[in-house]
Amino acid sequence: MPPGVTFEFFRFRFRFGAIDALYFPPGKSTNVLRGAFGTLLGDSATPSEYARLFRPGAALGPSPSGLADWPRPFVFRASHLDGLSVAKNGGFWVDVHVFDLHAPVLPLFRAALGRLAVQGMGPGRGRVELVGVDQLDPEDHATPAGDGPVSPTVIPLHPAPDAPARVRVRFVTPTELKAGGRVAEQPEFPVLFGRLRDRIATLRSLYGAGPLEMDFQGMAARAAQVRMVACQLSWARLERRSGRTGEIHPLGGFTGEAEYQGELAEFLPFLHAARWVGVGRQTVWGKGDLRVLP
Repeated sequence: MPPGVTFEFFRFRFRFGAIDALYFPPGKSTNVLRGAFGTLLGDSATPSEYARLFRPGAALGPSPSGLADWPRPFVFRASHLDGLSVAKNGGFWVDVHVFDLHAPVLPLFRAALGRLAVQGMGPGRGRVELVGVDQLDPEDHATPAGDGPVSPTVIPLHPAPDAPARVRVRFVTPTELKAGGRVAEQPEFPVLFGRLRDRIATLRSLYGAGPLEMDFQGMAARAAQVRMVACQLSWARLERRSGRTGEIHPLGGFTGEAEYQGELAEFLPFLHAARWVGVGRQTVWGKGDLRVLP
């Protein structure tokens, strides 16, 4: 990986006050928010703005990465709300990570989520008021965010100095990784790194600074030498019903921990970046959130 290669994104925290009591079903808080956001964005944005955020493949044309559809340029982070009841006048927050560096999208999020005071969300259509928006850095330092230009967070992707020979990875939210056209039963390192590398490279190419300059084949060969030496997982069986089509979509995947051993220096920055971008299927619903542990 050439020195100086980075990935840039925006991290925003939306703070809400509950006008009515509301409840977030276990395992579905992010889906509740993402579904409400899609509906409200359709009411508040122009057709082209809506398409760019919610249907980018239709708006921007074929993906240069060969994907049938573009990944959406954002993810929600709301798993901390799973199973939570919020009392009237109580408060809560939701994080959104935005990858589009070419068009300002914060005003679109602010306008759409501001409509929750009228439309409500969740099983009881509880109304909530958007009381503030902050921009966060990776260490959770908050700065009030206006609608004007803001600088993105920049994370390095070059090899980590003094990298350990063994790391533990916690899959915080349900994760699904595909390998050979099937859902992988375990997160073997070549599969995990391959899906993560492709996601970061695609987001950077489509929405950020441009194609990722790296030796894809060489890194894949070296990733194949990293071994998974421990694995403790559990599978969540969840599903969602599309409010637009009525179709049922699975939301499940595995959570838990895995340990990897090998030459990890060039891979650690990608593992850390998964906290911000997600990995695997349905990342826009908050899936594929992981942490690298000591």
